[in-house]
Amino acid sequence: MRTGEPLPALGDVLADLGTGLWHWDTAAGLVTVDAVAARLLGLPAEQVILTEVQVRARLHPVDWNEITGVVQLAVAEGTVAEVRIRIMDGAGRVARVVRSRSKPTFDRVRKAYVLTGTLQEVTEPRPGTPAGRSAVTGDWRRSREAFLLDAGRALAEARSTQEVLRVAANLSMPGFSPDGLAVFGVEGDRLTIIGHHGHEPGDESPFTYMPLDTDYPAAEVVRTGRAVYLSSPEQYKLRYPLTWPLAQRFGRQSWAFVPLTVAGRPMGAWMAGFAYPVAFTPDERSVLTTVARMLAQALSRAGTAESERALTDGLQRSMLPRLGPQRIPGMSVAARYVPTGGGLQVGGDWYDVIPLPSGRFALVIGDVQGHDVRAAGLMGQLRIALRAYASEGHRPDAVLSRASRFLHGLGEPDPAELRFATCLYVEVDPVSGVLEVARAGHPDPVIRMPDATVLTRPTAGGLPLGVDPDADYPTTRLILESGETMMICTDGLIETGGHDLDTGWRRLRGILEHHKGNLEELADALVQGVHGPSSHHTTGPLADRREDDIALLLCRQGEGCGCGGETDTVRPPVRRTMLTVAQDEPERVAVARQQLRELLHDWSSPDQVDSAVLLLSETLTNVLVHTDADALLLAEVTGGRGGRRMRIEVTDAGDDLPHLRRPGELASSGRGLVLIELLAHSWGVDPRGEGKSIWFELYEPNDGDRP
Repeated sequence: MRTGEPLPALGDVLADLGTGLWHWDTAAGLVTVDAVAARLLGLPAEQVILTEVQVRARLHPVDWNEITGVVQLAVAEGTVAEVRIRIMDGAGRVARVVRSRSKPTFDRVRKAYVLTGTLQEVTEPRPGTPAGRSAVTGDWRRSREAFLLDAGRALAEARSTQEVLRVAANLSMPGFSPDGLAVFGVEGDRLTIIGHHGHEPGDESPFTYMPLDTDYPAAEVVRTGRAVYLSSPEQYKLRYPLTWPLAQRFGRQSWAFVPLTVAGRPMGAWMAGFAYPVAFTPDERSVLTTVARMLAQALSRAGTAESERALTDGLQRSMLPRLGPQRIPGMSVAARYVPTGGGLQVGGDWYDVIPLPSGRFALVIGDVQGHDVRAAGLMGQLRIALRAYASEGHRPDAVLSRASRFLHGLGEPDPAELRFATCLYVEVDPVSGVLEVARAGHPDPVIRMPDATVLTRPTAGGLPLGVDPDADYPTTRLILESGETMMICTDGLIETGGHDLDTGWRRLRGILEHHKGNLEELADALVQGVHGPSSHHTTGPLADRREDDIALLLCRQGEGCGCGGETDTVRPPVRRTMLTVAQDEPERVAVARQQLRELLHDWSSPDQVDSAVLLLSETLTNVLVHTDADALLLAEVTGGRGGRRMRIEVTDAGDDLPHLRRPGELASSGRGLVLIELLAHSWGVDPRGEGKSIWFELYEPNDGDRP
């Protein structure tokens, strides 16, 4: 180039030098590469925009993890990020090694890294040569210290034996990498194969259950606790002539057998085989020994975790029933149990389905205080006690009273050991759909109607079990209509993710109202909606609170689910709620008003809803004031949208029939029927065998009737 001529374009210069350009924005998750960089990645030589997943598939998995750490360190220190990366081909082999240099920055607003850098192919030293065996320092992580840090981090994050073996197989040691690995364990006086890499299936057969007194390197390592290094086939054949034929067929040139030691006791051996001669210098032996110690610790942790999981699974399976389809004749039942994430995967939540002597069934769900093994043990005892009391034919209130006395007795003589439990006990008549509900400090049941309307059914309740041995548990009667679904659950389903009872219930209501599918799919959707991956998880206002166990039980009456798959062509859709208001429970009038508003949540005329709530208050209050009887509310909505009918009926056992009269201006009573006459489309008073029933109806206006 002559003096004064313009400089060539930067891209042309880099292309002539075989250097590619790339740009990575972690917020968008996209990587832009030019033609040279695309070729180095094994793609067609043209500029292209790739996703992080597409780029990651072309790189060695260990190197991809290293890139993240190098970038974070470069941003923190304000330096250039430099790393060597192995590019993999479609068969999982290393196609080439490239060097990447970039100057990363961190966008605090988007909380993302932005990088622009270069990519250039480098030449690797040939394995087995002095250059290949010397530690690489400076710009690459394959120095001894960096490699051991990476290996330790990867092994510490492995949670199962298979994960540990996968990490060990992908470790790239500084300057020398084995092409075959095997991990030996010990059972009694014999060797076992825990796992291997770089071998064909079945190659491990001659080494499986080999006696420890066999003249084999791994057996000697386990017996003596000392490593064995074999730098050549001749050395192997000379030292172990009897077992040399077993190793000869693999065609390797060097072997390292290192003990896997935990707490000073060999638990097995690790074999690393090399396809080229390795001198096993002191530095190389030090690296192998350190990796073997970390591998032994990781295998020990993984084995302990797998034993705990097996114990947990067995314990939980023995404590929870197995529900088959149609466990209750004429009803569908689905259940789920999800333990809390910490420690042993056991807890105090449980559910049960109990056949009763009367031919009915009992649905039980409960939560023992705590998330530990003691809570699980108490849960098992309490579940057995509830089954025993129910099988004797006791009513729901008697079952819970006896269970409370039983749990209270388990805390004696040390009051500090006393724990309580919440419980919901539902006796189900599958023929009529009648539910007898007794509640001990537990959340109320929830009913999903065939048209996806969701109502919380308030029920009478008592103290949690175990608090007061003489506590009473009143019973509430409900009716589960055909196509309706009852949900009972522990508070873990509601509060998981930092929610309280209010916000958590709103989240569940949305899932129940919009789900379309069968009962099993609904159970999965509810659990996934509160316990799924973070991308599906809505965090509540109390995000730092500890998670709780989850128990869920769904019961659907009849076959029609009202979820879009099945339809009832015989009867028009019916939406119904029932509630009893006792003489000593005037506060339940407010509960009845709320129930009616929820029942009419999609009624097209808000004025009619207000009128219905007003008339309901009048009729219930009249029963409580003018009679000595309890009031039974039955409210139902029938018909199709835009032309529905609501009917509210209040029944009591009083003998006096009300009469329509015209009270004076200063009269303090007598206006109830006048209001009904003015606001209702139709109404009436029907005498019963014992007592009477006051009813009124309102009709939803059609679209043409609206102003």
